Amino acid sequence: MNKNQLKKLKEAILKKERLVFDTLSQKQTKEMVTFNNAYKNFLDRSKTEREAAEQIIAAAGKKGFVDIDSFSGKTTAKPGQKIYKVFHNRCVGLAVLGKEDPAGGTHIIASHIDSPRLDLKQNPFYEDLDMGLIKTHYYGGIRKYHWLAIPLALHGTVITGSNKKIDITIGEDPDDPVFTITDLLPHLAGKTESDKKIPDLFVGEKLNLVAGSMPLGDKTEKDRFKLHLLHLIHERYGLTEEDFVSAEIEAVPAEKARDVGLDRSMIGAYGQDDRICAYTSLQALLDAESPRKTALALFFDKEEIGSEGSCGAKSNFLEDFMSDLLLVSGQSADNRFLRKALINSRCLSADVNAAMDPDYKEVHEPMNAARLGYGICITKFTGVRGKSGSNDASAEFVGKIRHIFNKNKIVWQTGELGKIDEGGGGTVAKFLAEFGMNVLDCGPAILSMHSPFEVSSKADVYMTYLGYKAFYEDTAG
Repeated sequence: MNKNQLKKLKEAILKKERLVFDTLSQKQTKEMVTFNNAYKNFLDRSKTEREAAEQIIAAAGKKGFVDIDSFSGKTTAKPGQKIYKVFHNRCVGLAVLGKEDPAGGTHIIASHIDSPRLDLKQNPFYEDLDMGLIKTHYYGGIRKYHWLAIPLALHGTVITGSNKKIDITIGEDPDDPVFTITDLLPHLAGKTESDKKIPDLFVGEKLNLVAGSMPLGDKTEKDRFKLHLLHLIHERYGLTEEDFVSAEIEAVPAEKARDVGLDRSMIGAYGQDDRICAYTSLQALLDAESPRKTALALFFDKEEIGSEGSCGAKSNFLEDFMSDLLLVSGQSADNRFLRKALINSRCLSADVNAAMDPDYKEVHEPMNAARLGYGICITKFTGVRGKSGSNDASAEFVGKIRHIFNKNKIVWQTGELGKIDEGGGGTVAKFLAEFGMNVLDCGPAILSMHSPFEVSSKADVYMTYLGYKAFYEDTAG
C-alpha cells in the first residue's frame, strides 16, 4: 500500500477529533460571541433555581409561549403552539407542538437548574466573639475549602408570618455589602491542620458567614451583635427571626460571569453546572423551526442532591406535563396513551462532563476523556466504577444522535467521567429512562466542576446550542 492509498484509508476509517475553533466561519465566530454574551447575562440573573425558572419563563413569554393551564376544555392546540408549565416555582417545562401527535413520541432535552451552594439554616443568626454570624448547610457536592475567603451574596425567598412572599438579594449591587467565610492563616495552621485529611480539615459546621461586627445597644444588651443583624434585615425587608423558618435563602458567589483568558475564549462563572445546558436547550427550543416531533425542554430542580423531592426528575412532573400536552392536543391522556407517549419519546439528558485538566491528567483516561473546545460531549454512560447507577444508552440511540450531529455539521466528542475506579457521577438520565424512552447524556465539558468559578469554552457553549437545535429539528424517522 503506497502513501496515497494509506492516506485515503486513514481518512476513511479513523475517527476525527476537531477543535471547534478550526471549523467556525467568520460569521459563526461573531454569532458565538453574541450568544455567549447573552449566556453570561443569564448566569448573572440566575444564581438560584427560582431565579433561573423566572428567567426561563420570561424568555419563553417573549416568544409567545402560554401557560398550559390557560387552555379550556373546548380549545385544541394546533401544531406550532408554544406552551409552558411551572411546578412549584422551581421546575419548568416548555413545549412546541410538532406536526405529529405527541402520542407518537416527543423530543426531550432535560437539564437541571440547581447548583451546589450554601443554604441558610432555619435558625441562622448568632454571635460569637463580638461578631454577628450566619449558619449554613451546604447543598450538593462541594469541596468545602472552595467557599472560604471569597465574597458571597444572599439570594432567596421568605414567606412571612402573614403569608407574604418576600424575595431577598444582598451582595450583587456594587453598593451592597457581601458576606464571607473566614479561613485560618498559614502562620497558625501548622499543628492544627498539618496531619489532617481533607474531610477532617474542612468541617461543614464551620461554614459560617461573617455578617457583622457592630453592636446594637450598650454593653448590658444581650446578643446585641445578632440583634443588629436582625434589625438591619427588618429595616430592609420587614422580616422577623421566626420568618427564617419558612425561608429558602442561598449563599452564592457574588462575582459575575467573566471572560477567561487573554483571548476571551472561555467563560468563568458560578452555576455553569448545569445552567450551561439549561440556557443552550432553552435557546435551541425558542429558535427551533417547525419541529416534526413535539419538542420539550425540561428544567428540573434537586439534581445535585439526587433528583429528590417534588421538583426533581424523580417527581411526576414529566408525566403530568405530558398528559396535559395530550389533552390540549385533543388526544386521550389515559394511562395507556400516556405510557406510549413516554416510551416513544427520545431524550437528551443535558448535563456537563468533566474536561481533562492539564494539571490533573492522572484522573482521566485520555483516549476517552472530554476536552475543552472540542464540541458537545456525548456521554454514553455515567455512574461509578462498574457503571453503577447509570442509564448506559443503547447503540441504536447513540447512533441516531451521531447521525443528527454529523448531518448538521455539529462538532462533537465523547467522554466519560474519569478513570473507571477514580470516581464518577450521575445525571437525570436514569430517572427518565425508567419511562422506557431512549436517553443519552449530552452536554459540554467544563473545568473546575462544582467549584464557585467553573470554566467553559465559548466554542463548546455555541456548539451545544447548535446540537440541541439540530435534535429538535430532526425530520428523520
